[in-house]
Amino acid sequence: MTAVEFPGGAGSDGLPAALWDSRRLAAVRATGLLDSDPEQAFDDLGELAASVTGCGRAFITLVDDRRSFWMSCVGVDVATVAERQCPVEDSFCYYLVGLEGEPFVVEDAAADPRTRDHPAVVPMKIGAWAGYPIIAQGGEVLGSMCVIDESPRVWSPAELATLSTLARAVSNEINLRESLEATRRALRTSTDLARSLQDSLLPPALRPVPGLEAAASYLPAAGGTTVVGDFYDLFRTKGPWWSTVMGDVCGKGTEAAKVTALARYTLRAEANQHLSPAAVLHHLNAALLDQRQGERFVTAAYATFRTTPTGIAGRLCTAGHPPALIRRADGRVQEVGLRGSLLGVFPDILLADTRFRLGAGDTLLLYTDGATEARAPRTDGSADRPQFGAEGLAAALSGCHGLTAAGVIDRLGDVLAGYSQGWASDDTALLALRVPPGTPT
Repeated sequence: MTAVEFPGGAGSDGLPAALWDSRRLAAVRATGLLDSDPEQAFDDLGELAASVTGCGRAFITLVDDRRSFWMSCVGVDVATVAERQCPVEDSFCYYLVGLEGEPFVVEDAAADPRTRDHPAVVPMKIGAWAGYPIIAQGGEVLGSMCVIDESPRVWSPAELATLSTLARAVSNEINLRESLEATRRALRTSTDLARSLQDSLLPPALRPVPGLEAAASYLPAAGGTTVVGDFYDLFRTKGPWWSTVMGDVCGKGTEAAKVTALARYTLRAEANQHLSPAAVLHHLNAALLDQRQGERFVTAAYATFRTTPTGIAGRLCTAGHPPALIRRADGRVQEVGLRGSLLGVFPDILLADTRFRLGAGDTLLLYTDGATEARAPRTDGSADRPQFGAEGLAAALSGCHGLTAAGVIDRLGDVLAGYSQGWASDDTALLALRVPPGTPT
């Protein structure tokens, strides 16, 4: 069939062995363009090739192991995908595949010893043919950008240079699409992994405490996919005692996740050894300094409590963290906790426990600063975006009359979303403990 010597050899039918190279075929399939509908981007380049060379026909093709699929076919009247292709042996495009990226140019197809016996010369009226390869990112030959003249002709250097440039443009278009899709897939995967990792740092469901309602939520920042350091937990320690914590690690990403995991598991371990929240946080500070060497700081509000006949009694310690809020059954809201030192920065820190009690209908709220630092959207071109603030959060909590712990969390989430109009600038975690109103007093 051909007198061309292909670097990779040829089969008994004269077709180049490179046609069946598995890597090349995988690259062709990866374009996602086989059997695709015509696209203006490729038709424009085909029209330009035909115009520059004065040829009646121009093709942009993908070549697999059995056909030459025409992504663009200028000068050929076809209506369906099935018509926009021909068997691979009936096309000159396989020359480019076999020549492994070299152009293939013929000035008189009927006389050239390389093509004179080719079965397509007469039926396709090929007088002269010039083609340049379309190359994948990995160097595989995907197909060709080619033009056909019905009469023999001499191709000018300018025409061939233009065809070469147009073939590179097609290659770049295809490769950019693949890169974009790969980036999108990677982003989706990264987003899924980030959210899975974030979720793994939060308890899947708060453990029920007898005689107490508990609910929590994690509200991601708008558009956020990075793992952040907000975390919370609720667990039993020893005897009648329970512990709950709300924490925030400085920064985002994998390093923040490592610190979050260290903090969570250190707290659980130390909680079984010490009833004093301040003592537990002192040990967490030492662990952070030992393991992380002051690279990132942590803030936390940590409470130890037990149920009583009238509700719960406990102690709370805050380390660089916003104070907890208690909503009394009558709607009054008060802050609980003395703001102590950050954790993980200095060996000598100041922490103190504060006692608290919850009676029937009372609610304890722990939160991260994403709640108080939520910002309103800009209005009228103003740069001023006031924060929700501690007073705003206290007022919203005061308005949660008659709501369960889950209802309080839902209401606060709605209020914060409404204030920022759904565009939270920071991740926010909320945790509520409520003594049911039927508890004896």
